[in-house]
Amino acid sequence: MRITCPYCGARSSHEFAYLGDAAPVRPDPAAPEAPDAFNVYVYERDNVAGVMDELWYHAGGCRRWLTVTRDTRTHAITAVRFTRTEAAE
Repeated sequence: MRITCPYCGARSSHEFAYLGDAAPVRPDPAAPEAPDAFNVYVYERDNVAGVMDELWYHAGGCRRWLTVTRDTRTHAITAVRFTRTEAAE
């Protein structure tokens, strides 16, 4: 599988580290329901069979986080973009 990094170009997936689904949002640790919210955040994930956004880290290249839109059934990648962070906004 090849991932086209917006900065480095097309590269082997071996240069990247896979984090997983890009959809979950980290809960607020100060919220009263934080323990239950973190349990859901960490352990309750969907196993999507189809198109989903995933987080990949380009460890062997530019060292940027990427959001990759990939079909988990075929591994076809339809989009790759830099992942926005609060520091970058």
